[in-house]
Formats: sequence, structure tokens, C-alpha cells
Amino acid sequence: MNAGQQHLLDTYRAAQRGEAAPPAPGTHTVRTAREIQQWYRFRAVVTAPADRLPSRLRRAVRSAAACLLRRGP
Repeated sequence: MNAGQQHLLDTYRAAQRGEAAPPAPGTHTVRTAREIQQWYRFRAVVTAPADRLPSRLRRAVRSAAACLLRRGP
């Protein structure tokens, strides 16, 4: 069953029960995408610079390089 069919079934059930119809599929997609974007922007502001992805990658590479240098040939 796809989203359209599910929506029609839910609308029918709501009408039978005298309830309000559910929103159509995709109605809040843009709002949800904006909220996700806002969340990522918020996380970028409140995350300490040392915990951001480039810093974590840099630390991982340095750690791996140090481990390889310790082993030697």
C-alpha cells in the first residue's frame, strides 16, 4: 500500500468516525526540511570547534599516523 492509498483509507475511517481528516501526504515536507536544516545550523553553532568533523578527522589521521610510525618497518 502506498502513501496515497493509506491516506484515502485514513480519510475514509475518519469520515466514518466523524473525526477530522488527516493531512495529505507531503503536506509538511517543506516545513520538516526547514526544521532539519535549522537543527544542523544550531548544532554547528553550539558544537565546540574541537568536536566538529574536520577536527575529528584531523585527530584520527594524526592518531593513525602516530600508530604506524610507532610500529616501524
